[in-house]
Amino acid sequence: MVTSIDSKVVQLGSYKVKKGDSSISGLSSGAFMTVQLHLAYSSSFSGVGVIAGGPFRCVESFSPAATLPEDAYVQNALYICMNPLVPQTGPSAHKLAQLARETATAGEIDAIDHLADDRVYIFTGSEDKVVFSDVVSRTRNFYELLGVKPANLVYHDDVPAGHSIITDNPEDSPLATNQPPYINQGGFMQSHDILRHIYGQLNPPVEQLTGRLVRFDQTEFFGGEPRASMSKFGYAYIPKAVEEGTAEARVHIALHGCKQGYNYTDYVYGRADIANQPPYGNRYITTTGYNHIADSNDIIMLYPQAEGADGNAAQNPEGCWDWWGYTSPTPKRPDYYSREAIQIKAIHDMLARLGG
Repeated sequence: MVTSIDSKVVQLGSYKVKKGDSSISGLSSGAFMTVQLHLAYSSSFSGVGVIAGGPFRCVESFSPAATLPEDAYVQNALYICMNPLVPQTGPSAHKLAQLARETATAGEIDAIDHLADDRVYIFTGSEDKVVFSDVVSRTRNFYELLGVKPANLVYHDDVPAGHSIITDNPEDSPLATNQPPYINQGGFMQSHDILRHIYGQLNPPVEQLTGRLVRFDQTEFFGGEPRASMSKFGYAYIPKAVEEGTAEARVHIALHGCKQGYNYTDYVYGRADIANQPPYGNRYITTTGYNHIADSNDIIMLYPQAEGADGNAAQNPEGCWDWWGYTSPTPKRPDYYSREAIQIKAIHDMLARLGG
C-alpha cells in the first residue's frame, strides 16, 4: 500500500471534525511522545496506540544519573527507559503515575479523569532490542494505575518482532529486524489494528485512495525555532468526503520514530553525512497502511515531522521526538511533557487547525 504525495506546499486546512474523538499512535520516540501528548491534552483524545514506548516522564523514574543537567536525562533515557540492565532499574509505573497526577494538579497537563474511558493499544515485539519489552510493560501498568478500564486496554507482547511498526508489505524488512527503517513485514497492518481498537468496527481499507496526501508548512506551528527540532514540512491525508464537506471526520495523529522523518540526515562527528543517506524518505507516511483505512472511514491522518539536529539549539541527531528534555529552554527545569512544550503545543495546534 503506497500513497503518492501532492507536490504543492499548502497551508494546513480546517474541516468538519468531531471534537474530543481524535487519537494518536507512534513508534519508539513517537510512542513516548504519544503518551506525553495524550496526557497533556487528554480532553482532546479518545485513544492511543503505543508501539515500543515507555510511560509518561519515564526519564524521571530515578534521580538523574549524571551530574550535568544536559546529560542527566539522556543517561536515564538510555539505561532506564530503553535498555535497563535489570528489571529493577527500569521505569517505576507507580512513581510515574503519581507524578502524572501531580503534574495535572499543577495545571501542566489535562485532568487525569479524562483517561478513564480512553482506549489504549500497547505493543512490544518479543525480539525488540532497542526498547526492551519490560519497559513497555510498565506503560501498561502506568495506564492501569491511572484508571483506564481493563476492557479498553490491549497489550501485545507475543509477536517475534524487532523494533518496528508492522506491515504486510512484502518489500519491508524481516519481522525480527532491529534496524532502520523500522518498518517490518509481519503479515498484518498494525496501523489497522490500532485504529480498529480505538474506534471499534471500521470499514475495510480501500484499494485505491480517493483523497489527497498534502504537504504543509509546519513552521507556523513552532515559529521556526531551531530548538523545536521539527522539519519545515508536515503531511496530512484528507479523505475526499471530508475535503468536500459531506462527512464529519475524526483525526488520527501518527508519530514516526527516530530516523524515520521525511528528511532524516545522519550526522557524523557533528556534521551532516550528505553522501550516505538511507533511502527511507516518506515510507512511514506512505506505506504503513494508515491512509487506506483512513480513506474509507473519514479519518484525517496527520503526520507531524521531527528533524535531526546536532547543534547548540537542540541535541537530536537521530530526528527523535523529545521525551528526555532536549527542547527545554532550561535543562534544570525541563518542560518537554507539558501542554506548553514546544513540540506538544505545535502538534496540538495542528490538530486544532484541522478542527479537532
